[in-house]
Amino acid sequence: MKAVIFDMFETLITEYGHSEYKSREISRDLQLDWQEFVKIWHDLEHDRSIGKISYEDVIGLIMKQLGCKNEEAYDTVIRKRYETKADCFNYLHKDIIPVLDKLKMEGYKIGLISNCFSEEAIIIRESILLPYFDAAVLSYEVGYAKPDRRIYEQCACRLGVSPEECLYIGDGGCNELFGARDFGMRAVQAGWYIKEYSRDYKIEGFESLDSPLQILELLNDQ
Repeated sequence: MKAVIFDMFETLITEYGHSEYKSREISRDLQLDWQEFVKIWHDLEHDRSIGKISYEDVIGLIMKQLGCKNEEAYDTVIRKRYETKADCFNYLHKDIIPVLDKLKMEGYKIGLISNCFSEEAIIIRESILLPYFDAAVLSYEVGYAKPDRRIYEQCACRLGVSPEECLYIGDGGCNELFGARDFGMRAVQAGWYIKEYSRDYKIEGFESLDSPLQILELLNDQ
């Protein structure tokens, strides 16, 4: 292995166990019916993830369609969403930074492949983790999302490695592990965050790691 490629959410950072600001909270602050709000919100999820529409534009569109003209509320939901996303980086698993430092020290290339929306892409680019990545491929920026083969291909290309030289680490959302494996990468599941809120988190056919430190053990045993 020459490269370790990470997922972001529920792998390097988690949105659980601290403040959340998702569709229910947003609709509440806009004083809109949640079921009406979430229908539009979910219908636009794929477009949001591949760069066709930004968070700000989605909120504006939903407000227009549902008859909300409260500009102060608009400013509030924009600010809260960014603040909450940024706050995730304050709750890193204690071993994330040490593992990234060790990988760097041992000469591994480090990549990131993240399905993300506009606000998340901005926060990732501003985060304390960004300097660790030799390549960061974000769905919002490239126009396709996991498990699309092209997103794995682009990351490997940017890192200058073959798929067989890559270890992919992700919690398993969006069928990312299957996509990585089908592309030729060795794919393992990151279980250290999701095991805290899901009993049935393990995905059949993939090794699951309970701690980031096990990444180093896995690499040492190759």
